[in-house]
Amino acid sequence: MIQATQTTSQTGYWRRNLLWIAGLSGVWCLVAFVPAYFALELNDFFIFGWPFAFWMGAFGAPLFFLLIVGVYAWCMGRTDRDLRAAKKEVE
Repeated sequence: MIQATQTTSQTGYWRRNLLWIAGLSGVWCLVAFVPAYFALELNDFFIFGWPFAFWMGAFGAPLFFLLIVGVYAWCMGRTDRDLRAAKKEVE
């Protein structure tokens, strides 16, 4: 019984892990490619004398990537904590 419970919780853990990876990778693709695709239109907006597309490429995308890494680490930390709690309940 314990082995079946561990397998079920591990399967759920990896399913949740892969869903987070897929979702956040999709968001990262949007952040990386949408501003590049619309760069000509975004160049009409200026911030401190530089086009908005420059700001997105130089600062926005890398900062958003760090935000995505932080969200993933936070969510997987919660998932790890939940899995540890479930294992303690079984034991």
